[in-house]
Amino acid sequence: MDIKIVGLASDHAGYPLKEFVKTYLDARGITWKDYGTYTEDSCDYADFGHALARGIEKGEVYPGIAICGSGEGIAMTLNKHQDIRAGLSWIPEIAHLIRQHNDANVLVMPGRFIDNEMARKIMDEFFATDFEGGRHQRRVEKIPVLL
Repeated sequence: MDIKIVGLASDHAGYPLKEFVKTYLDARGITWKDYGTYTEDSCDYADFGHALARGIEKGEVYPGIAICGSGEGIAMTLNKHQDIRAGLSWIPEIAHLIRQHNDANVLVMPGRFIDNEMARKIMDEFFATDFEGGRHQRRVEKIPVLL
């Protein structure tokens, strides 16, 4: 994967794991940009999911990592954007497949259901896996809604 600057987003439930993600990225010399939230105060995941998606669309960051309690809400928000392919992963094997088969440009993790060690394994796999292309390219091209 060609990493530019990793964009980060979370809600309050994902905030603690997002802080761990920052230490993971720092230890690997990977630059990141945090689109919020910045505390554990209750907030709405959509606000930060949309901010991250816009950052990817503008070319400010690539790829992204997003976290909310289940991962589902922020993934749904991100995937409303035509150029975003956000994949929810709770084990490394899923992270591998969302990159290899779906060319995911945002890794989504469920902050309330995985620990830091599992998140590390998931991120290792996500960053190490390239998109396979081939028959998967055709499928990825069919994802956007044609207006």
